[in-house]
Amino acid sequence: MSGTGLAIIYVIIWWIIFFAILPIDVNRTKIVKIDGEDPGSPENPKMIKKFLYCTGITTIIFVIIYLLIKFEYLNLRNMIT
Repeated sequence: MSGTGLAIIYVIIWWIIFFAILPIDVNRTKIVKIDGEDPGSPENPKMIKKFLYCTGITTIIFVIIYLLIKFEYLNLRNMIT
């Protein structure tokens, strides 16, 4: 598989994992209320922590998929035909 294909697979997996992790560890109770702000939005969404977790989980899943493709346990071309 080409580098472009591998990069696309990584990005797709990353976004799926990111949206799955996004609602985890969110405290929706607000101490300071600001007019015009959504009352359900968290004060501290902890985005850096979620970004790092997402990147780590995605890398592990991507390496597993890459090894399955490399050793031909997962051959996408044969699955299509």
